[in-house]
Amino acid sequence: MKRKAYIYILLIAAIISSFTGCGSKEAASKDSGKKDVSILIAAAASLEASLEKSIIPLFEENHPDIKVQGTYDGSGKLALQIQEGIPGDIFISAAASSMEVLKGKELIYEDSIVELLENKLVLIVPKASRGSYKSFEDIINAKTIAIGDPASVPAGQYAKEVLEAMGLWEEVSQRASLGTNVTEVLQWVAEGSAEAGLVYATDAALEGDKVEVIEEAQEEFLKSRIIYPAGIIRATENKETAEEFLDFLASEEVKEIFKSYGFYPAE
Repeated sequence: MKRKAYIYILLIAAIISSFTGCGSKEAASKDSGKKDVSILIAAAASLEASLEKSIIPLFEENHPDIKVQGTYDGSGKLALQIQEGIPGDIFISAAASSMEVLKGKELIYEDSIVELLENKLVLIVPKASRGSYKSFEDIINAKTIAIGDPASVPAGQYAKEVLEAMGLWEEVSQRASLGTNVTEVLQWVAEGSAEAGLVYATDAALEGDKVEVIEEAQEEFLKSRIIYPAGIIRATENKETAEEFLDFLASEEVKEIFKSYGFYPAE
């Protein structure tokens, strides 16, 4: 009887030890693994399709412990939000000017800034209107013209710059509808609520079945190339992860993805 009781006690002790051991291994496994990290990318609206459909999913597939979220709008508006303290880790602007503002206020790590991409400005019209437009100068034939607001949208700033150089800004501005970002401008033309618009070549490609590209703005009418700089926001709490994602954006693999969306690697 005593022997049976002794064996019973040993069996209970073994079971308890087994559960305790499993728990310790599980805890050790959790402690040794990398913690899940989430980073926020504040990016120009024209980057939404390439980042959300292709680039972010690829990065997350290769880095299952990292979650990447994106917020997209006009670069000027995003720069203002960063100044106001929006939480974020990486800023990708469609204009160097917005990045320069943040760098001047020491809100971006200066040594992290890279020239990532280049884009082109194009004149677009609804598909059915193709025959009425032959060149960039024909923009004045449109009764309603959509452009980004030059006060906050880089595409609008470039549009104004080109139209001023061509001597067309005063006439166009009287018929202009100002969009809060380039995506909104694209939609107005695609839906036919605007007869013509100025957007990036990459945006026009997204609605190729609804809009027609008439002509690309000549470089001589632009003071500088349309460069997209990227940099790490100083307020980040995940600087190493942000650096990892920024390096990924500059990789040859991702450059090819950007090319498939119509971007040019900045040289």
